[in-house]
Amino acid sequence: MIRLNVLRALISETNNAAKTASPIQTDIQLLSLIRKRLNASKDAAKEFDAAERPDLKEKEDAQVVVLEEYASQVKTLPIAEIKEVVINEIAAMINANTKPNQGTVLKALFAAGGPLDGKPVDRKEVATEVKNALS
Repeated sequence: MIRLNVLRALISETNNAAKTASPIQTDIQLLSLIRKRLNASKDAAKEFDAAERPDLKEKEDAQVVVLEEYASQVKTLPIAEIKEVVINEIAAMINANTKPNQGTVLKALFAAGGPLDGKPVDRKEVATEVKNALS
């Protein structure tokens, strides 16, 4: 029953997003939606725990398990590959006498024809790797 409720919620949110200016068209956008629901369920579980409502906390925890399972099904580039691409891009910028900062590196990575253009990556993960590489 929990799995059915999670699926219904995801389908509903996908349909609602289709009516906006940015409908869900890629796996990465779907992953973002799943992670958003996952974080909301985790927050709700914490609040139910604080309110001493173990019945509702248990329900949210079950939803978290299902959402984590779905999130793991979406294929993305491995972190090691993202790190390699980021390091190569920063090295290319340094070789071109361009001072790399987070914004310019991200722009170059995701630009049309860039190394991550159209690839299944989570932009937050890429931004984190760029930040780590620059520090």
